[in-house]
Amino acid sequence: MDKRIESFDWSLVQAFLAVAETGSLSGAARVLGTSQPTLGRQIKTIETQLGAELFRRQPRGFALTETGAALVSPAQAMRDAVRQIALTAAGQQEQLEGTVRITASVATSAVHLPPIIAHIRNLEPEIAIELVPSDDTSNLLFREADIAVRMYRPTQLDLVTQHIGDIPLGIFAAKSYVAARGAPRSRMDFLDHDFVGYDAATQIIDGFAAFGLAVERDTFKTRCDDQIAYWELVRAGCGIGFAQADVGRNDPLVQEILSDFELPTLPIWLTAHEAMRQTPRIRRVWSLLAEGLKPLVA
Repeated sequence: MDKRIESFDWSLVQAFLAVAETGSLSGAARVLGTSQPTLGRQIKTIETQLGAELFRRQPRGFALTETGAALVSPAQAMRDAVRQIALTAAGQQEQLEGTVRITASVATSAVHLPPIIAHIRNLEPEIAIELVPSDDTSNLLFREADIAVRMYRPTQLDLVTQHIGDIPLGIFAAKSYVAARGAPRSRMDFLDHDFVGYDAATQIIDGFAAFGLAVERDTFKTRCDDQIAYWELVRAGCGIGFAQADVGRNDPLVQEILSDFELPTLPIWLTAHEAMRQTPRIRRVWSLLAEGLKPLVA
């Protein structure tokens, strides 16, 4: 085998791939956290080692040559292999110490996880917890998080999941709203009331449709997609809203609206990469998370 290939530097492939995917040295520098001159030297080096031109320099960036385009797929496979090596190595760590990074929705992170994390820290003071509140889907395969708390079942390969249970939902209104407007007694009464709806999300509209009530976005005169702000709007009396049953029933400012709606439930899943799941600290935090989330489910 060519000695140049045997001693090939992964950082050169990383530089090539970053420039190929961003189309510029500046964009690649931001991705890799390095400088443009360093990247320029790395691109020149990899082209010299391969004996081929990989990019055509243009006024507004870098365009792949035919050879460069052919190398993108194997370079991406190499990147995935390097990440898998890191995951596997991390999964072999034996100490019940270190950092565990948890991601969950903003609402779950704010409402449910703080007391659970406090309990974990009391029991395992050598384990540091990083909480990432996000309604985006963090990629467990790329170590953006070690454990994810999801309200749906993840389907990616190489992930392990545990269904904790299903959280019941309820219909609630501020006591101030009920005092001023009364409460609906049946589903047909609902259309005579104000509701707090979502802005872009369609779940509430879809739920009304499932019960034979045709509504649209403009039906809701107060709208918000952020779950924390949404609940505050309900508590303030902006209209009737939907929430996890335990959240509403434990809030002294609201009351539950009884109706003939049979509401769906909200599933809750724990998810981790299979290479990391058996790491002692992650296994321990997983177990304590499952224990702490159990009281939420029906």
